Amino acid sequence: MPENKWDPDDYDGGHGFVTEYGADVVELLDPQPDERVLDIGCGTGHLAAEIADCGADVVGIDAAEEMVTRAREQYPGLTFEVADAREYEPERRFDAVFSNAALHWIPDTDHDAVLSMVADALTEGGRFVAELGGAGNIARVERAVRAELADSGYDAENLWYFPSIGEYTPRLESHGLEVAAAWLFDRPTTLDGGPAGLREWVEMFGDEVLAPVDDGERGAVLDGVEERLRPALYDTETETWTVDYRRLRFVASKYQTASL
Repeated sequence: MPENKWDPDDYDGGHGFVTEYGADVVELLDPQPDERVLDIGCGTGHLAAEIADCGADVVGIDAAEEMVTRAREQYPGLTFEVADAREYEPERRFDAVFSNAALHWIPDTDHDAVLSMVADALTEGGRFVAELGGAGNIARVERAVRAELADSGYDAENLWYFPSIGEYTPRLESHGLEVAAAWLFDRPTTLDGGPAGLREWVEMFGDEVLAPVDDGERGAVLDGVEERLRPALYDTETETWTVDYRRLRFVASKYQTASL
């Protein structure tokens, strides 16, 4: 499966809502001075910087080298590493692990490896606070992309993992991560970019699924996706697209060994 290509300029400039909505997850994390926090899927580092501003010692990891390079440029005083969360082996343990809009990029079959890493990385009683796409996330967009690709003679890659609460919380518990709270909620998200907003979104976050499409046909495929979704997701008055996001957010903590 080809990997999604990440453009830091496009990510920050045209899709800043990822960081903006992530501020609520930082608030839920409630980082404290001198805590050690691991940020999984740190991207260009903005939320790691917000956590550090609370006095915490942050390590951000991301599998995309170009995103980590930008994070280091923007926040030279913080620690960022190019690392795959499925294989990461931290040198020290953390009081908290944080993740925003990253875990759904990891295939379903690999999530146990990630959760095992998180459990090993946390101190006893340490917390895991995260948000990812939940069941039903971008369902309309995904159906439209798949249908357009099929009509154009292409197979769609299975890009994302969007679990339900009932599916994911047992996975957390099976790795010794006690779930204190979990929410699955709709969060319709208005895209930047005006009339081109959906096309730019698909090219940014669906680069992997578009990879098999010939360069000469990509524009026509994107036109087709827009036409399929325009009646439901495009506001002609404001000239904006609103995507059907649904998010899964949770707070868990590593079980503490009972003292006798």
